[in-house]
Amino acid sequence: MKIVKLQAENVKRLVAVEISPAGNVVEITGKNGQGKTSVLDAIWWALAGAGTVQKEPIRKGQQQAKIRLDLGEIVVTRNFKRGEDGEVSTSVTVEGDGGARFPSPQRMLDSLLGALSFDPLEFARMDPKAQFDALRRFVPGVDFEGIERDNDGDYARRTDVNRQAKDCRTLAERMQVKAGLAPVDVAAIASEISAANHHNAETARQEEQYAQRRRQADSLKREAATDRHRANALRSQAADLEHEAARKEQAAGNLRDEAGKLEIAAPIDVATLTDRLSKAEEINAQVRQSKERDTYLARAEGLEAESAALTKLMAHREAAKRAAIAAAKMPVPGIEFGDKVVLLNGVPFEQASDAEKLRTSVAIAMAANPKIRVVRVRDGSLLDAESMRILAEMADAADCQVWVERVADDGKVGFVIEDGRVRQSS
Repeated sequence: MKIVKLQAENVKRLVAVEISPAGNVVEITGKNGQGKTSVLDAIWWALAGAGTVQKEPIRKGQQQAKIRLDLGEIVVTRNFKRGEDGEVSTSVTVEGDGGARFPSPQRMLDSLLGALSFDPLEFARMDPKAQFDALRRFVPGVDFEGIERDNDGDYARRTDVNRQAKDCRTLAERMQVKAGLAPVDVAAIASEISAANHHNAETARQEEQYAQRRRQADSLKREAATDRHRANALRSQAADLEHEAARKEQAAGNLRDEAGKLEIAAPIDVATLTDRLSKAEEINAQVRQSKERDTYLARAEGLEAESAALTKLMAHREAAKRAAIAAAKMPVPGIEFGDKVVLLNGVPFEQASDAEKLRTSVAIAMAANPKIRVVRVRDGSLLDAESMRILAEMADAADCQVWVERVADDGKVGFVIEDGRVRQSS
């Protein structure tokens, strides 16, 4: 289907226009600000739905606007109305042969509409990434945004994982530990020290007992000597004193015998045990540090494995995307996807000649609209005579209607728009 007749009233800058194109190239010309763009917008708004309509579609000072688009097999009518609150509402009807109306007009139009918004000149001027994005519609079943979003998330996660793995390895490398160390039972050594201290305390007590008995024996001996002296002096008491002296001597002998029977153990060297304890604690610190280093290394290996899995996952997504792209049926021979760039005959599209870019862009736009054979071209003033010839040649060959907006002051080309009306046509 192509446009048989376009009628528009009070749409943007348009007052009232009626255009019945003849031929496949429809030139909308005139000076700037007269309503040329409004003509092309009216075509798009009539077909694409309320979501494409600008905020102020009605001409300033008016309350209603209307677009009627006759496509031969169907007639599309879109009305606009400004409410009391200033908001604009829109409705659409689609009539078939005999005036029958479709119950779901926008759904019916959506089934027919391709990429009428695809402007070949705009496409040719896009940067490589924008061109790549514009052609993604020809690759069904691939969620480019989802893949990019997931890969961006996994890339960020992988970056964080790699940083953590590097930190773990750095911490592990800083830990200088001796190999082959086994943990020492510090508690056992401490128990030995406690037992040694108890033993030494008992030995000291026994030594004190021994010394005490010796002192007692010495004291009794001195007393015996004194008593003997007194016995010599006091003959009257000599017998008693002699007896007492003998008794004390006997007691002193007994005490000496008791002292001799005491077994005093040799003291234990606690300093040696303390030194053993200190060395054991050093060894255990080394063992703990070795275990901590092993923990960091294991953590680093786990993080590195996670990073590798993320890399594999991203590569899998990219491979699936490339496979879908490779299997996609492109609208123009020679067009294919590179790494986020569009290729033409194996080289980046931006490196093609202007004529190649024009032919390819127009061919894509035509292929993108298989049912409604209409293509819109803004900034047609950028096309020279040779480019216009190529455009007309391609439009005829593809039986496609191309609406071109051009700035012209002579009023001799196409449908001339002046003050929102068609002034003349040629």
